[in-house]
Amino acid sequence: MTAIATPRHRVSVATAHVHQELDAVAGALVWSMDASETAQTLTELSRAKAQIAELEARVAAHADDLHVGQDVAASSAANWLAHQTKQTRTETNRTVRLGHDLELHPLMRASLAAGRVCVDQARVIIQAVDRLPADVQPRAEQHLLAEAAHHDAKALRVLGKRLYEVIDPDAADADEAVLLAREEAAAMKACRLTLRDDGHGQTHGRFTIPTFHGAALRKMLAALTAPKHQRAAHGAGVDRPPCPEAMGQAFCTLIERYPVTQLPKLGGLNATLVVTITEDSLMGRVQQAGVLDTGDRISPGMARRLLCEAGVIPVVLGGDSMPIDVGRERRFHPKYHRVAILTRDQGCRAEGCDRRLGLHTHHETRWADGGTTTVDQGISLCSWHHARIHDSAYEARTQPTGKVTFHRRT
Repeated sequence: MTAIATPRHRVSVATAHVHQELDAVAGALVWSMDASETAQTLTELSRAKAQIAELEARVAAHADDLHVGQDVAASSAANWLAHQTKQTRTETNRTVRLGHDLELHPLMRASLAAGRVCVDQARVIIQAVDRLPADVQPRAEQHLLAEAAHHDAKALRVLGKRLYEVIDPDAADADEAVLLAREEAAAMKACRLTLRDDGHGQTHGRFTIPTFHGAALRKMLAALTAPKHQRAAHGAGVDRPPCPEAMGQAFCTLIERYPVTQLPKLGGLNATLVVTITEDSLMGRVQQAGVLDTGDRISPGMARRLLCEAGVIPVVLGGDSMPIDVGRERRFHPKYHRVAILTRDQGCRAEGCDRRLGLHTHHETRWADGGTTTVDQGISLCSWHHARIHDSAYEARTQPTGKVTFHRRT
């Protein structure tokens, strides 16, 4: 990223001054600060961080309104910001969303801009207030802002759940009945599942499902962890691991045993994992990791086991297990072309895009212009960039790195 050559707006000028001041103390040693000054400086830095967060959110929301990033075919200002700053898309989307939320809560925006609340407190208060009818929201927001001086975000979340009892005690029971009915009716729509890989061989997740499905899942896992099943699967005398560990292992078994024939297609292929492994590793002659089409790596032992037991698609390097070229006999890439192209590209080929799932296969030289249906001529693009590459408003260029860049035509 490059700095603004001649900042004109007050916010741009202030941002430049902040950079200058911080650059001036980047190498300053703090050992000479006494305890009192250290404590005061630390709290002031926290206040300044809140002020900068409010300004960042405000500018991010403005960028979203202006559709910043369209000139390079970014699907949103948040995605453009993530690519420019190397933040995660989740984080930049949260920043943009906070900016738009603050537009609807001027009192909260003023408090955050003054550093009287932190970002976590602001998000919790907005979430709690937005659940209430519009006519009581101002009073509720003022109440929680006052409580923010004494409680952190976790405590404010608890207070927010009983907010109606403070704002309008007489209507609290009726409101609770309406709220419960609404929650029960919307249980399916409220389903959520988040997965996060920690980079150390483990994926962490959280989910929210209706009570019925939770009971069904619990019963399935209980059957897989039952002593009778454990003895049948592993033999007598096998010590059963602690319950949480057993439930986790049973959940993995449930995933592996799900029939792949029941899965819908994703990007023209069954939504099954593709495992790339060398022929030598597959045969056990060398120990080399297998690579999934998601970019994750697994041990050669697990790769060999999955190829034998689970519904995965093997790509054996050095072998001849898939067709490479069918020339112009076919307009669309067959299944194993798509597998080979996805394995090679490891995600969308558009510069700055990190999408890996649901990708489309695009002819680098258009079929109408004489392009051939081969692996060499196919590239992986997400649905957004596949649409942009066919949009006459954009010019797409393939770089020496193989990445595709987009620029709006003038």
